[in-house]
Amino acid sequence: MSDPNEILKGLYDETLVGNAPRVLELTEEGLAAGMEPQSLLFEALIPSLEEVGARFERGDFFVPEMLIAGRAMAGAMERLRPLLAETGVETVGTFLMGTVKGDVHDIGKNLVNIMLEGAGFEVIDLGVQVAPEKFIAAIEEHKPDIVGFSAFLTTTMPMFKANMNALEKAGLRDQVIVMVGGAPVTQEYADAVGADGYAADASACVKRAKDLIEQKRAKVPA
Repeated sequence: MSDPNEILKGLYDETLVGNAPRVLELTEEGLAAGMEPQSLLFEALIPSLEEVGARFERGDFFVPEMLIAGRAMAGAMERLRPLLAETGVETVGTFLMGTVKGDVHDIGKNLVNIMLEGAGFEVIDLGVQVAPEKFIAAIEEHKPDIVGFSAFLTTTMPMFKANMNALEKAGLRDQVIVMVGGAPVTQEYADAVGADGYAADASACVKRAKDLIEQKRAKVPA
């Protein structure tokens, strides 16, 4: 298969069903046929993952389907990432991400990371069970544009406020945009803890992150 349209359709379809070996194979075929890495990403991989998100919202897909599709895309992203960097695809911004202390859930976080990377963000993932002091140390080291706190359990959501307090105490609150998310999190809760942004799913997170960065940069005098 070397027809670009066939490769793009194959990439879309195989990502949708989470066929990781085939997705990687088609990525290689596309590159060998001289296709641009951006084309594979923006015309097949990201639209496919967005469709996965839409099916999840409709109740047609569940977490396992989202996870295997995300993993399939992650394999392709590993191959494309250095090529995208070489072609000078501009980094939208740096996003520091972690699941809060006491919480070991990372499926949603990992999907968000893949979507963010695909949209041009540099993602630094601190993993799960991330204590406030670890977030602070990473912010000081990497100086991200956005820090994301993820929580899957209602019992760990109060860690958002603990993290916000740690940011204030370290004098870093004004230096980063704070986004929160996770299954039980709502816009109201995000507002209550003083976060700058909230997103209900991975694709919404990418849009909101881009908007928040644009707003922040518009405020900063050149």
